[in-house]
This record gives sequence, C-alpha cells and structure tokens, in this order.
Amino acid sequence: MNRLKEIRLDNDLLQQDIADILQMSQTGYSKYEVGTNDIPTKALITLARYYNTSIDYLLCLTDERKPYPKSILSGLKNSKKGH
Repeated sequence: MNRLKEIRLDNDLLQQDIADILQMSQTGYSKYEVGTNDIPTKALITLARYYNTSIDYLLCLTDERKPYPKSILSGLKNSKKGH
C-alpha cells in the first residue's frame, strides 16, 4: 500500500479530506496516492506537518514515523520575517 494512503487511512480520513487540506480536487490527490502524478514539495511539507511526521516517512525512505527535530534554520527564517 502507498504510504500516503496508509497514513490517511490510519487517521480515518477520506481522500477528499486531504484534498481539502491541500486545496485541490479529490481526483488530483488520488493521483498522488496511486503514483500517477508526483507530489509537489509544497504538498509534502503540508502533509508532513499535518500528520506530524517527516517527508522521508511519506516517501517511504524511512519507516520511522516520528518527525525530525525542528531545524534551527526554520527559526532563523521566521525571525527574519519580523525585521
């Protein structure tokens, strides 16, 4: 089973629920799950944050579901926005 489908089902969500989060159609999202279309980086980041996991987990590069520690660089990026 595709990891995107697996994690969606583990969270008792429909494809439409995830499509709404990604602000796209259900049929567009379903193409990510079946592998017809590659999922864009922005969508991967959104899903990793939503599911509280890593992009590596979503792409089956690891079986570790726990997210990585937050990057020090993301904190720097946010502090620059205020300047």
